[in-house]
Amino acid sequence: MSQPRVLVVQNTPAGGPRRLGDWLRDEGLTVDVVPAFDGTSVPGTLKKHDALVVLGGGYMPDDDHRAPWLAQTRSLAVQALEQGRPMLGICLGGQLLAQVAGGQVQADAGRPEHGSTQIRLRAEARDDALFRDLPTIVPAIEHHVDAITELPPGAVWLASTERCPYQAFRLGDTAWGVQFHPEVAPDRILEWDADRLRQHGFNQERLHQQAVADDHLAARTWREVTRRFAEVVNQSARG
Repeated sequence: MSQPRVLVVQNTPAGGPRRLGDWLRDEGLTVDVVPAFDGTSVPGTLKKHDALVVLGGGYMPDDDHRAPWLAQTRSLAVQALEQGRPMLGICLGGQLLAQVAGGQVQADAGRPEHGSTQIRLRAEARDDALFRDLPTIVPAIEHHVDAITELPPGAVWLASTERCPYQAFRLGDTAWGVQFHPEVAPDRILEWDADRLRQHGFNQERLHQQAVADDHLAARTWREVTRRFAEVVNQSARG
């Protein structure tokens, strides 16, 4: 039997799957990254793939003028939901998942988050396939100004932060969206625009230092969550 295949839509040059891709490969999955930002066509269907991952980027989910591939990416997200194929949406990807399912996303929501941030799991996460039995509070790197302001009907709300309530949610049994970046390691922070961070009230060096201090727990936790997502993909592919 061939390895299950995961389609990964990359929306910006620097926004690749990073360690998430390595973790998925470690679990026996084939990871096909589509660099949509450079004009590479996003597939029209998921027929050749067993799961979908949509990464982050500095766009709204329907920002088709600046990112014309998002229309097809939204179509793939709808297909994943309708077909029960596992999906993971990260930052923009999570916002896109929320929007296609009937939720609301707001540009420049006014409460930006950058750097290592304490994610608080809700009671609903206790029996979730990905988030069960995790620490109640776990760090993850954030980098956003846009935010989900209303979850889709039927979504299970899994996690929150002080500034941004909708940090993680699930739709059905196989689709998850997160606002944070489980794929990002601390050194990525040093590549961000320091002036823009200052405008939002953040110091780049302090953000990096905190992320380094938090990464042992963060990497261990999100590695386990990725393993569980891969398990869902493998089970779905066998089914």
